Amino acid sequence: MKLKNVVKSAGILGALGLGSVAAQAMADQEYLLTITRPNQLHVIDMSSNTIARTCDIPGPFGTGSIALSPDNTHAYVLSNGTKDVYGFDIRNCDITFKAEQSSPTEQVISMQSIAVSADGKELYTVQNPIKKLSDRFEVEQPRLAVFDIDDGMNAKVVRTFPVDRRITKIAVTDENEVILGGADLKGINPNTGEVRMVSKLANWEKGPLWLPPDAFAMHSQGEQMHEYIMPYVTAKFDSEEWNFETAEWWWGISRVDLKTGKATRDEVLPFQFIIFNFVADPRNPDILYGAFNTLSKHDISKKETLIVHQMPHTYYDLNISGDGKTIYVGGTSSDISVHNSDTLEKIGSIQLTGDMSTSDLRVATIRN
Repeated sequence: MKLKNVVKSAGILGALGLGSVAAQAMADQEYLLTITRPNQLHVIDMSSNTIARTCDIPGPFGTGSIALSPDNTHAYVLSNGTKDVYGFDIRNCDITFKAEQSSPTEQVISMQSIAVSADGKELYTVQNPIKKLSDRFEVEQPRLAVFDIDDGMNAKVVRTFPVDRRITKIAVTDENEVILGGADLKGINPNTGEVRMVSKLANWEKGPLWLPPDAFAMHSQGEQMHEYIMPYVTAKFDSEEWNFETAEWWWGISRVDLKTGKATRDEVLPFQFIIFNFVADPRNPDILYGAFNTLSKHDISKKETLIVHQMPHTYYDLNISGDGKTIYVGGTSSDISVHNSDTLEKIGSIQLTGDMSTSDLRVATIRN
């Protein structure tokens, strides 16, 4: 009986071991994506925090803006000073898409604005065109440009619609509305061009005691929460004389749920230091992390800053693992700083080949 029990136990343990191996083999794989100068896309294995592969991007560096396909297998980047778009299969660095946006008579800049449709069939940019005449340049109306991704290496615009100026970061909802980060947050239907107000900022209705918010959508990296966050700074004055020394200064966010397209806007934290970008904890939407000269952790349900960790230099942006346990802080220089999300203590570093400047940090989760 003892021998049988031993054999039985060994069989159970062996089955459990095989099951564990199989489970690991089937686990989703997370990759951290960023771009460095002179112009390379890095695909970083987040299970080991090592560079899995590096893809050379044609042309000179743009701003490092990255958009992911819905299945996260392809990354689309702005290059050539943000004039061109390239698409990469991040599993092997194959270039699968190219769109040259300028022409001999028109120069087009897209700044940070690039996104992929909810079904993965179209790519969107906000084009800021300048007509090149023989004796002068003429600034033209910005426009949302739509490309067919199946057009591959010779993609041309299939339709355009006029949009506001000052649009930088964009995103796409599950209903395929394109969220436009500009003076206000607006949404545009990329099939009809119909525009709606999503969240008022420059045109908000807070009244004469509130300073119109200063907002700039440089980074919005909420893929773990499937959201778009646009930070802003504002102040509440104690009288209409607007005494800046006695005003209450606030961080606020306009936050769009990309599943529903619905937005919230609120002043969430007292303004105590500069934060360039927020990302939410996927385990608790009230917990936000911010980065710039510090890495900080906040509970916006209580309007409290929980932890502030001093950083050795400026970092423009950050992202978080799917389990919410690990923070990656990057941009600006050539290192990505890795931190425990509970304590914000540094637990690692990823050294890259060049500086990231204004580049995104995107998390691509490939389902197995």
